[in-house]
Amino acid sequence: MLGYYFDLAVRSLRRDSVLTLLMIVTIAIGIGASMTALTVYHVLAQDPYPGRSGMLYRPQLDPRELADRSPNFSGDSDEPYAQLSWIDGMNLLHAKRADRQALMSTASFRAELPDAQVEPTHPFGLFTTADFFGMFGAPFRYGHGWSEADDQDEARVVVISDTLNDRLFGGADSTGRTLLLNSVPFRVIGVLAPWRVLPRIYGSYSPIEFTDTHEAYVPLAAAIDSGLRIAGASQCWSGKLTLPRDNQQKKTAPCAWLQMWVQLDSAAKVSAYRDFLAHYSSQQNALGRFQRPPNIRLRNVYQWLDYYQAVPAESRLQAWLSFGFLLVCLINATGLMLAKFMRSTGALGVRRALGASRRAVFAQLLVEAGMIGLAGGLGGVLVAYGGLWLVRCQPDGDIDYTSLAYMDIRMLIASFVFALIASLLVGLLPAWRACQVSPALQLKTQ
Repeated sequence: MLGYYFDLAVRSLRRDSVLTLLMIVTIAIGIGASMTALTVYHVLAQDPYPGRSGMLYRPQLDPRELADRSPNFSGDSDEPYAQLSWIDGMNLLHAKRADRQALMSTASFRAELPDAQVEPTHPFGLFTTADFFGMFGAPFRYGHGWSEADDQDEARVVVISDTLNDRLFGGADSTGRTLLLNSVPFRVIGVLAPWRVLPRIYGSYSPIEFTDTHEAYVPLAAAIDSGLRIAGASQCWSGKLTLPRDNQQKKTAPCAWLQMWVQLDSAAKVSAYRDFLAHYSSQQNALGRFQRPPNIRLRNVYQWLDYYQAVPAESRLQAWLSFGFLLVCLINATGLMLAKFMRSTGALGVRRALGASRRAVFAQLLVEAGMIGLAGGLGGVLVAYGGLWLVRCQPDGDIDYTSLAYMDIRMLIASFVFALIASLLVGLLPAWRACQVSPALQLKTQ
């Protein structure tokens, strides 16, 4: 029966080709505009660590001088630094008050092989500590991460990304091989599987980044004592100092340049860790290192993304406006579909007179509406691809996400499903209205 309805719908659509085209174009424009805005929102609002984001927290301390009212990244002068000094980071790390904790900083290297068979490359990387890989769920293709003992022993080991492994080792298992980072030998102990987690909330110049640039991961203490260079942002709170170039001086400088994330698996542990931060801040104040009373923050990933507006207000507004525009398009499509169905009442009357029930006629009209919706969905996908191309052509704003404005398979399927549902809803009123006309009246007008 569905095939019969499909055949009737094709004939009807061909018979009123102009109205059919107008409905398809109307639905396509509405779907395309809404899916463009929704795709951008989806890119910005996605959960980077499903199942983990609610347990990962960023501790912040306020070591600034009393007279320092300079705003942080957020523009709030009362907001503590987003990063920590070496002294504070190591104190928190060694206190082991969290289930897991990782201290880190962005790095840049010259990476090459000892035999010089492959051209050197200059990747960005991350200096971090052993818990990083388990905390953030990094998948391994070969080998493993390093241990806490490796951190303490300042072991010269490195974990590399799959892209760097492909570039330098041809994709083979490179564990046990030697990699030179700024001419310092490090032993490869692990190779990550393809891993792209965005937005990224660690190891970056800004609190949130939509780029994935880390290709080498090195133990923090070993990297600093080997003279490797950090490439992240820093803030100093004593006069107009800048972070020293010498790595050993970085350890005592009154500058925040390390980021820290901790894993807290329960609400009780979150409360206890917040109390620990307040106590630590009070203790440092009493020692004269901190001049201000305790001013701490402990935000999980969701709160971090919300505070730093990973989803800008204009993106939310654009999404709502696009759905308003879609509603206008659907109302227009409803009027066009009503006009088309009412023009078909003669043929519908014949079917009714030959014994077709009102329910059968209603189903036939909904099949026709669904076909229009699928065609509109295809057109909407094309419009959305054009809209996303325009988004990618825009200059980057405060948050660089434009390069990620691509429709993934989930959004592609959602476009067709959304178009089909919308067209069926649009077709309900016209189909019901066309079924209400008496068959006798329909035949009389023929």
